[in-house]
Amino acid sequence: MTAARTAKPSSTDLVVVLPGIMGSTLVDRDGQLVWGLSVGSLMRTLRSRGEGLRRLRLPSGIGDEHPGDGIRPTALMPDHGLPGIWTPVKGYDKLIDRLHGLGYRPSPDPCNPAAPPGNLLEVPYDWRLSNRYNGRYLAQQIQPALERWRTQGGEYADARVVLVCHSMGGLVARWYLERCSGADVTRKLVAFGTPWRGAAKAVEQLVNGVHKGLGPLSVDLTEMARSLPALHQLLPEYAFLSSGSDLLKTTETTLPELDTGMVADAMHFHTELQGAETARPASLEATHMIVGARQPTWTTISLQNGRAVPLDTIDGRNEYGDATVPLPGGIGHGLTQTSNRIRRIVDQHGNLHRNPAALDELEEILTGNDIRYRPGEGEVPIRVAAPDLSLAGQPVTVIVDLDDDARHALAVTVTDEDGRTLDTLRPRIRNSRAEATFDDLPPGAYTVTVAGITPASPVTPVNTIVLVTDAIAAGQRPQAQGTGADTS
Repeated sequence: MTAARTAKPSSTDLVVVLPGIMGSTLVDRDGQLVWGLSVGSLMRTLRSRGEGLRRLRLPSGIGDEHPGDGIRPTALMPDHGLPGIWTPVKGYDKLIDRLHGLGYRPSPDPCNPAAPPGNLLEVPYDWRLSNRYNGRYLAQQIQPALERWRTQGGEYADARVVLVCHSMGGLVARWYLERCSGADVTRKLVAFGTPWRGAAKAVEQLVNGVHKGLGPLSVDLTEMARSLPALHQLLPEYAFLSSGSDLLKTTETTLPELDTGMVADAMHFHTELQGAETARPASLEATHMIVGARQPTWTTISLQNGRAVPLDTIDGRNEYGDATVPLPGGIGHGLTQTSNRIRRIVDQHGNLHRNPAALDELEEILTGNDIRYRPGEGEVPIRVAAPDLSLAGQPVTVIVDLDDDARHALAVTVTDEDGRTLDTLRPRIRNSRAEATFDDLPPGAYTVTVAGITPASPVTPVNTIVLVTDAIAAGQRPQAQGTGADTS
């Protein structure tokens, strides 16, 4: 149950939604999809030996500019993911539906000045490009939409912007705020799972490349990933690299296989943003951080024989995170992890922006109304580990850890892209751990939901996403895949 819906939102502001990396469809000059549709289209791309993926590669030295290749963003993505680049993510439909329920609607024809203005603006962007470029692009999208909304006059004349962002979209929004004069017209920034200080997962992916049984495609995917300024700007700014008894920043060492100029520029992006936010105290006052918590998350890196070996701990402690962004990387403005400005949600990165409790938090921020009953927030948090990618014919094992020693009945359910339930297992818990193994999942994208077996269960539900691809189509014989935070 959520707060009562009204036809008119409680605020006169313009709500702007930004997805994360890979969260926008991309088309070419002819309007043909280069990146889009669904994870099903990804499977077809892999079977075609990655021709479309090669078109996404950027030229060396692109910096903060557009390559002029005719590729442009068109819409927010449904479920999406790409092996070796960030994390599979569920679509933004539930987020948009919640905003619609609060009375936010886009303009029926944003390109027609005579059409009614909207108070909801979805901003897809070319996620390959630098976040500086996309911050400027965001300013170009917001200015005319806000002006049209304000032309209604009266209470709308002084309307401002509320930015609602997932993952890397929060970095784009921060650049817009601090370096593109966005702060002059913005009331609030709501960030779901934003890597304020980066994530160790980006290091593992960029240094090691794509290596999970995709044969020749691994080369194409790796080269494409290493060409993206945006992915470099997801590298950790915090000290994450194990060196004896110390932890080093990227500015204090070099990372194998990576362009040192791109890495240095990415770190300058972070430090420039942090400096601007520190110089403008109102930045913190306007910020709402919603972070995923209690999930096994790579946090630091050890370099061994030229490879990045990820670790879940930092200084001997496990701070957890959302299975993609660790807690040390997911908190900005120099805040401590105990700050009451941070809202923790027990769920994973790919589902955080559609988690019921997270959406309730967003509703409270937008309306100022407390939502007293929050479904999906049990008293028993769980940690879920599953592979991002598996090969057809190989078992998919889901590992669930609990801090609570009491016996809780668990249900582990696999659903496909259409929401159909394929299988549900009820594993036994032994020594605070349960394992569920699913065999013979065909190629596709699957949501794995771990929850209690009844609505009254104290177990907090957690969702994760698994991509299954055809090993033969990928040019590789089937081979075993690890689960969770593997280091293969």
